[in-house]
Amino acid sequence: MGLFTKRKRRPSRRAQAQALKHKAAMEAKLGAKNERKRHRTEARAQRKVAKAQVAALQAEEKAALKTAARAERDPFSPGQVKKYLGVARVLVPVLAPLAYRGATYVRGQLDARRAKQLGVGVNQLGEYAGHGGRLQARISHTEAALDKITNGNGGKDTQQFVTSARSRLDALTSAVRTADQMPAARRRSVHASIATELSKIEADVLARLGVA
Repeated sequence: MGLFTKRKRRPSRRAQAQALKHKAAMEAKLGAKNERKRHRTEARAQRKVAKAQVAALQAEEKAALKTAARAERDPFSPGQVKKYLGVARVLVPVLAPLAYRGATYVRGQLDARRAKQLGVGVNQLGEYAGHGGRLQARISHTEAALDKITNGNGGKDTQQFVTSARSRLDALTSAVRTADQMPAARRRSVHASIATELSKIEADVLARLGVA
């Protein structure tokens, strides 16, 4: 029997080599395909991450713009206050001397005007401060006029007039100082009485001087 049995042929080396080569080619092709797929997956993931980052940055920028817009509308927002302080640090050293000179000039003009109204020097304004300053200035002028009468070396009658007038002026000076401590309505009433009495003394003094 063995003589007539057909023996199975062993695969040739050439066929085996071709099979192995085909297998290697298929594996390489499959590996390349898998690699390309992996690259595409990674690229998609990277695009998603980049898109999310861009969206986050855009959202932050939009929020910052809204905050800036609100700060511009609110003059007392922290941002605006910080801006004001920054501007002040720059301008104050420049404007402060100008403002001081301006205030000094205005003060000088006001003092000069008040001194002219009272008929006294600017350096004498401190002596006539208070509500009764105008009356006190009139009293001082009247006292100065009495000095002129005294310098005229008048007789006994003149001396008696001067003494009496000075006494009345002293009383009016005390009344002016007292009135400064009174309520406004009461003070105005007392000032009116003092002014009336002072006008009488001034008229008598002018008469003695030969003015009226």
